[in-house]
Amino acid sequence: MSDAIKVGFVPLSAAPRGILVVFCDDTLKLGPATAKALGGGVDLVKRAAAAAAFKGKSAASLDILAPEGVKATRLIVIGAGKATGLKTNDFLKFGGVAASKLPAGTTAMTIMAELPGGAMTSEQAVALASGLRLRTYKFDRYKTRKKDGEESGSRADVSLAVGDAGAAKKAFASAGHVIDGVIIARDLVNEPPNVLFPEEFARRAGQLRKLGVKVEVLDVKAMQKLGMGALLGVGQGSARPSRTVIMRWDGGRKGEAPVAFVGKGVCFDTGGISIKPAGSMEDMKGDMGGAACVVGLMHALAARKAKVNVVGAIGLVENMPDGNAQRPGDIVTSMSGQTIEIINTDAEGRLVLADVLWYVAKKMKPKFMVDLATLTGAIMVALGTEHAGMFSNNDELADRLLVAGVESGEKVWRMPLGPEYDKLIDSQFADMKNTGGRHGGSITAAQFLQRFVDGTPWAHLDIAGTAMGAPKTDINQSWGSGYGVRLLDRLVSDHYERK
Repeated sequence: MSDAIKVGFVPLSAAPRGILVVFCDDTLKLGPATAKALGGGVDLVKRAAAAAAFKGKSAASLDILAPEGVKATRLIVIGAGKATGLKTNDFLKFGGVAASKLPAGTTAMTIMAELPGGAMTSEQAVALASGLRLRTYKFDRYKTRKKDGEESGSRADVSLAVGDAGAAKKAFASAGHVIDGVIIARDLVNEPPNVLFPEEFARRAGQLRKLGVKVEVLDVKAMQKLGMGALLGVGQGSARPSRTVIMRWDGGRKGEAPVAFVGKGVCFDTGGISIKPAGSMEDMKGDMGGAACVVGLMHALAARKAKVNVVGAIGLVENMPDGNAQRPGDIVTSMSGQTIEIINTDAEGRLVLADVLWYVAKKMKPKFMVDLATLTGAIMVALGTEHAGMFSNNDELADRLLVAGVESGEKVWRMPLGPEYDKLIDSQFADMKNTGGRHGGSITAAQFLQRFVDGTPWAHLDIAGTAMGAPKTDINQSWGSGYGVRLLDRLVSDHYERK
């Protein structure tokens, strides 16, 4: 893993290097250390702000080239708006805005991590640094021609001037592992499908062993023995054999029930015999965004040595339309023994999850399970790209996910479940069918999954609108967003980790 940016922490009194970034409120007031560092440049800021109609609104910026009287090549002023009541996500955004001002190529930047009321807290400075790293992520490993300044190995060197450099550095050591997890998830989602197929995905998940994660890979023969007919039915049309990967991090008390995260890993989805239209089918390389999140999350938890027992499980398949592919009308038997009539082979992710959820519920007996899946276009019709859809059989778990979503900025919105929806997937030929029709499509998909959790507290996150191709933000310019890693790390750290 490589970063386009190196982040360090220095005292507020340190001399700035390269580009200088400072913060003001909506009255253009600066912090005391910032004002001292600028010297005569304070008046320059006021004059430039008046000329540019800069009011210090949150995340707005003022860019001054070759500032007279300031020891910096450029001076960038970022507005913090009303500098009271700021949340962690505000500082993530400020870090992203600062990173957006970095020119291509190796550059030095100093950021005064100070508000008008004084130095930012260590937590705020860490969020600022995290925003910097998230914004500067790029996936360009397959480009052989790059623009000037984007040559291989170029990296920005950013110093955050903080009140307590030691405390900030220590806090960022842990937070940095979570950002690493996001980057891993982004890399996986962005990889082309001819590179990242089930076996290769499983191999990359196996690299978690270096961090002490126990990794077990189930091949087709092992899954056949377990009776995973739902998952195997999806992959039987591909020349690439399917895999299931079970990852365990034992950081909690010995014998304590784990928490569990399950990811849909359809490495490419043509729709199978119910083939998708050609337009934008290339985006279906990202249909493994749930599995990518689970691998990134397991990295984050293991790297920061989270004091909790965790299971991560991913089902990895390709959904292809060859002569051996399953057909509409086929009936498959899941690991649970329940039979499923295939109505549409493009409703495949729920078949993959059905067997993996049942395996985890029965074999691991977790406190709860959260699955993540780029499952339905219907959730994007309902919620757009701002929230992931959340479905749950447990109010406490749902409430905790809602809180973690607000705190992390990876928001979820609870959607309904109920018997009226459940009956829509009853089949006249099998125990159920794999789609309930067009109406309430994301809900009937969740109802299907609920039949395989065996009463375990469970939440399903439909991340079709948030894991890939979502609008770019201050902290993400990538097609693959890595959605879910920060959300679920926050859930674990706030509510389940032994302190």
